[in-house]
Order: sequence, then C-alpha cells, then structure tokens
Amino acid sequence: MTNTVAQYNLALAPIGNLDSYTNLVHNTPILTAEEEYDLATRLQQDGDLEAAQRLVLSHLRFVNRIAKGYSGYGLPVADLIQEGNIGLMKAVKRFDPEKGVRLVSFAVHWIRAEIHEYVIRNWRIVKIATTKAQRKLFFNLRSAKKRLGWLNQEEVEAVAEDLGVTPKNVMDMERRLAQPDTSFDLPSDADDDDNTFSPAAYLTGPENSDPSLQIEQTDYTNYQHQRLANALATLDERSRDIVSQRWLNDDGKVTLHTLADQYQISAERIRQIENNAMKKLKGLMA
Repeated sequence: MTNTVAQYNLALAPIGNLDSYTNLVHNTPILTAEEEYDLATRLQQDGDLEAAQRLVLSHLRFVNRIAKGYSGYGLPVADLIQEGNIGLMKAVKRFDPEKGVRLVSFAVHWIRAEIHEYVIRNWRIVKIATTKAQRKLFFNLRSAKKRLGWLNQEEVEAVAEDLGVTPKNVMDMERRLAQPDTSFDLPSDADDDDNTFSPAAYLTGPENSDPSLQIEQTDYTNYQHQRLANALATLDERSRDIVSQRWLNDDGKVTLHTLADQYQISAERIRQIENNAMKKLKGLMA
C-alpha cells in the first residue's frame, strides 16, 4: 500500500520533466473491466482509499492525452494536466460501477470541464467567454475556425444551429477570437505614424475628470494596497510566498508545478495552500 500511495502522490503532480511524467503514467497498467468494477465497488461501499488511488492512477494517461489537446491556448501543459487530474478525481468519487459504463467514458466530461474552466480563467487577461453560450462557442468555434478560416453567412448559421446559439453570438465570438490582446500604448521605439493607431491615441478619458475625485481614488487605492499588505503579513512565510508568486509577480504567474518543484511537495498541495491562503485574505479584506 505504501508504494501505491507514493506513486499516487508523484503521478498527480507533473513536476519536472514532462516526458518523465508521461512515461510514468503510461507505464501504469490499465485495469480490466473486472478489476475496475471491484475497485469501484470497494470505494463506493467501504470508502477504500487505496481502491480510489488505483482507479485514478490507471486513468492518468487519458488525462495526459486530453490535456495535450488544449496546448494550443498557450498555457503550460503541466497545469492543464494538473487541472484534468482534479476532474478525474471528482469523476472517481462520483463513479457508480452498477451503471454498466467504464470509468474512462464517465470521467471524460469531468476532465474536460476542469480544463475548460482553467482555460477560460487564464487564456486572456480580458475574459472573452463569460456566459454559458459563449463558453460553448469558445471551444467549438475555435476548433471550427482552424478548418474553415473566416466563416461565411451559411457557415455562421450552421454553427449557430449545431450549438444552439444565435448567429449574432457566433459572429461576436468570431470577432473576439480574431482580436489579439493589444497594448494601450505602443512600444517607445514605434514609428510616430504608428502611434496614432494605439488605443491611447483615440480613447478619450472620462467626462468627469475631476482632480479631487482622482486624488480620492488614488488615496483609496493606496489604502487598499496597505490593507492587502497587512493581510499578507498574517500568512505564514510559505503561504505568503506562494500567493505572491502566483498572483503578485510582475514577471507573470508562476505555475503550480514550478512551485511544487521549489518546495518539494505535490502541485495539488501547492493548490490547497494557495486556496486556503486566498480564503483567509478575502476574509480579512471583506
């Protein structure tokens, strides 16, 4: 049982070389239907955690395969795998062996759901998909555009009918996908002629640009920053460092597996520490 637990903890977090992790999960044997049924029954009836661990381990290769299909969004594959593993664990917890379906078929929905949420949260600074219809379009339309390029009216209507949304929803999402994130100010070395096309050149300020209101806003912002600093000071050193590297790093968000490698613990443990710290901060800032 000790070996199973150690392998389980190691396999859940793709720390270090991704190829090594891939080899590890692919060397884990696939369960037969009878083995899967027996393990799932033990988990459901007796709460057998070792049975749950074996079910998860034997299906990590499928998470790996699904997660790599989302690598085109520019997000770390290791983080995509980590999120997919969370979905797999949720599926194992809810799996009923008496339904007559294999766990892999049941788990696909949960794995994709966790990865979808992660992609939506992190793909763009400005969220491009906020409603249920937009989320459905985000993934399906992006895939369709790789095959079709810009959609004509007939294709727009076909996609809308297939996904149960309006043609306007399809065209709006197509425009969002085609528009890259743009810097408000162009780089300092850009030509003067180009500067006229930066948002800073044509976006006007608010109508009520009262200096006193601006000072009040600045004071409030400074006050909030001080409150955040005071709240961070209540965290232990490790939690404070993890939150800072994940959310307050000027050089970009540090991945879970990078922090896991730094602290020599699993990425799932890093995620738990981060969630607990964020809950405490939100309570102090409320």
